[in-house]
Amino acid sequence: MRVLGIDPGSETTGWGVVEGDGGHYRLIDFGAIKAPPRERFAARLLKISNGLETLIKKFAPDVCAVEEAFFAVNPKTALKLGHVRGVALLAAERAGVEIAEYSPRLVKRTVVGYGAAEKHQVQEMVRVLLKLADGPQPYDASDALAVAICHFHHAGIQARIRPGAASVKLAALLAANPRSRRRVRR
Repeated sequence: MRVLGIDPGSETTGWGVVEGDGGHYRLIDFGAIKAPPRERFAARLLKISNGLETLIKKFAPDVCAVEEAFFAVNPKTALKLGHVRGVALLAAERAGVEIAEYSPRLVKRTVVGYGAAEKHQVQEMVRVLLKLADGPQPYDASDALAVAICHFHHAGIQARIRPGAASVKLAALLAANPRSRRRVRR
């Protein structure tokens, strides 16, 4: 499986491509899409969209793992981040790539073991997990790689707990034929 991890940002959107089989994974490539703050916001969104579409075509990921929005003190910042996330989701959906979303806290807890880990801690664990000589730069790229790694851990769990075909059929039958249960009073 090949995963494109995305860390949305209105000025710097990090990305990282990781390939693996569930138990082991390896780095393919990483980087950041820079959108200068002096540009109009709509122009920055277009640049991010075009960059993500190019990455999806180049690396042909099976899944795009996108970091969810976090609580921001400044509502304007949170709204801009939401726009960038929307562009990322749209690019993946348009390309027909499966989408997975993970909260920043879950990504940190999965990769570092602590949900409130700092950026340098995430970067160091990504370096260790991917067996790199140096930590990926910028932090946005290491965060994106952490999102991709998080997907490997949680996608494997989700696949193991999916109900089997028999339980799916049983649930469908029960839903189609609801029975009223009467209480027996004594």
